[in-house]
Amino acid sequence: MKLNELKYNVGSVKNSKRIGRGTSSGHGKTSGRGQKGQKARSGYSRRPGFEGGQNPLVFRVAKRGFNNYEFQTKYATINVSDLNRFDDGVVITPEILKETGIVKKQLDGIKVLGKGELKKKVTVKATAFSASAKEKIEKIGGKAEVI
Repeated sequence: MKLNELKYNVGSVKNSKRIGRGTSSGHGKTSGRGQKGQKARSGYSRRPGFEGGQNPLVFRVAKRGFNNYEFQTKYATINVSDLNRFDDGVVITPEILKETGIVKKQLDGIKVLGKGELKKKVTVKATAFSASAKEKIEKIGGKAEVI
């Protein structure tokens, strides 16, 4: 036996389908795609889970497990720059912030964030402070008190 005499076993090699070649091949005209419709068009691809416009199984099945969304703490936020409208030495409480209109709803508390500059020496009483806000308030000589 020589290398040039090697042959595949009978039936192990099939000719590839030549799509769109004549009518006698059985793969001409519509080329095995049926007639019309989205799947017959060029460029067709379907994302995983797509069910032809029917509501997919993933959406139909009930959602299970715990979600903390309803129970999370939501703070009404203000920035350090918002405190400049008060006079020196004033004690700023959540009630005062609501009266002046800086905060509309207190939600689960008020958190002071560190955006902007503080030019007044004030005492701020709030539920939470960011590190930069606390630093800016105390740097100028004010107090940041957690309620």
